[in-house]
Amino acid sequence: MNPAEIRKLAAYSTVGLMFPVSIGVGWVMGYFLDRWLETSPYLTFLFVLYGVAAGFWNLYKVTKKNHHEDTK
Repeated sequence: MNPAEIRKLAAYSTVGLMFPVSIGVGWVMGYFLDRWLETSPYLTFLFVLYGVAAGFWNLYKVTKKNHHEDTK
């Protein structure tokens, strides 16, 4: 494997961690905001959706960057 392929593999492997981390952060934020504002479960649900969206956004950015490098 050349160094460029190793960099791509490392970038894609971080996406596998980004999904659960972003969803977990969204859940924690929503949970504590719900407890503070007494709005359960609405903010938890909303922030989990934000976490999922953030995970997909990171996947898009990594894929776009690596595809751009492949076309050079």
